[in-house]
Amino acid sequence: MSDIVTKIDNLEIELDDNTILTNLFGINDSNLHVIEKINDVRIQYRGNRIKISGKKKSIFETKATLLDLFEEAKKGIEIDEDKIKDSKSLLNMNIKEDEKLDLFIQTKKRKIIPRSNNQKKYFKLLNEKNIIFAIGPAGTGKTFLAVAKAVAALQSGRVNKIILSRPAVEAGEKLGFLPGDLKEKVDPFLRPIYDALYSMMPVDQVEKKINNGIIEIAPIAFMRGRTLEDCFVILDEAQNTTKIQMKMFLTRLGKNSQMVVVGDTSQIDLVSKNESGLLDAEKKLSKINDIGFIILNDSDVVRHELVKKIINAYESK
Repeated sequence: MSDIVTKIDNLEIELDDNTILTNLFGINDSNLHVIEKINDVRIQYRGNRIKISGKKKSIFETKATLLDLFEEAKKGIEIDEDKIKDSKSLLNMNIKEDEKLDLFIQTKKRKIIPRSNNQKKYFKLLNEKNIIFAIGPAGTGKTFLAVAKAVAALQSGRVNKIILSRPAVEAGEKLGFLPGDLKEKVDPFLRPIYDALYSMMPVDQVEKKINNGIIEIAPIAFMRGRTLEDCFVILDEAQNTTKIQMKMFLTRLGKNSQMVVVGDTSQIDLVSKNESGLLDAEKKLSKINDIGFIILNDSDVVRHELVKKIINAYESK
């Protein structure tokens, strides 16, 4: 590889292996279009020579991204939009080589990395703490990363079971008034967790593990009286737990288990927001060393770029 700076607003790089350019560039140059949009540059190529045009900082960021993806493509790794965003995130956060292993969550289906500095802190807490609270708006990856860590822990044999729970009352609906058995009643409320599971494990494996109890799905009320050992436990939508429910849930922690409590304090559906177990736990438990708290915000949104703008619009006064 060599590069030649022609002007401040242009840079040419030459890649030394033509055989992997289709993977790098994507079908109909789809990967290049993604990089152009993310970095606000123009990319042209002829053979293995690539010309990048734009602002100086964006040009050199694009060069770094392309070279990083080129090395990944050499290893036979498929390059797609997620891989491009992962590469840019790692470069932006200046993650050192010796940090990378601690900041990857590897499942059998995919590798997950942080895409913001707050997500980087979240990863570290997932590696270090027995109980983690992740608080923030929709789209910040708080539930997705918790599920990724749970799947990795299960597949590596660190835990024997994943338990997924959430309050049964949300937006005025109660389980007793919904049709069907327990799973059918709880499933609609756990759809975000299912989506995360399916992105990390084949659908048939997820269903098999649910059927044999290796992945358990239950409302928080079903945690009462249990001791949860050798488990990875996730409580989603925790802002809608009461103070009593939160205390009951947290005190279920048993040997070799880890809990992640996920919620958005701007989306409390309880009659009185002061009754939120998540708000109460944040006040009472934040100084306990073995419990980690991470507050995510709009800068951590990893969904469509428009989601970040929507969150900002609703939160601005």
